[in-house]
Amino acid sequence: WSSDVCSSDLRKLCLIVCRFAMASPLVENESPWVALVVQPRSERKVESGLARAGLATFVPWHKVRRQWSDRIQYVEQNLFPGYVFCRSKFDERLLVMRQPGVACVVSFDHRPATIPEQEIASLRQAVNSGMPMLPWPFLKHGQRVRVECGALRGIEGTLARDPEGMRVVVSVHALQRSVAVQVDRDMIRPI
Repeated sequence: WSSDVCSSDLRKLCLIVCRFAMASPLVENESPWVALVVQPRSERKVESGLARAGLATFVPWHKVRRQWSDRIQYVEQNLFPGYVFCRSKFDERLLVMRQPGVACVVSFDHRPATIPEQEIASLRQAVNSGMPMLPWPFLKHGQRVRVECGALRGIEGTLARDPEGMRVVVSVHALQRSVAVQVDRDMIRPI
């Protein structure tokens, strides 16, 4: 398809959408979902071009409230800016890559990373629900995080999850001891 890495943002998206990259069960004769990296603010152009070419696309648009000095307005934005999801087989790669605005396909080892149908269906369901949503940092168990607000602001530790919620584990390596502090997910950001 294209080069392995297009930008640093690509790596972030790969962590989000490609956790189960090659484990996507496909319905017979159905193309896999792939993520396309597109030029800035060209998601709509790419989406309509691929649809005209007969390919299924998905861009998770959500409404965001914007306030100017004289008015408040709701505008649509992509939850994953710079990316468009597309159903495409390998033999359709030229059709996809020739669309104006397409930079590359998210790939690993020169193979397009397929996105599981279930992840696209979940995203689609969340968008269609009409519930408020916003992009969120991808956090996983064991990742280093920093508390951004509240009484714990500034501490760093390792993210842990248990049945009661999320915790930041702070360790004193010399003593080989740790403490776990319960936090809300909106308080932490990845380091």
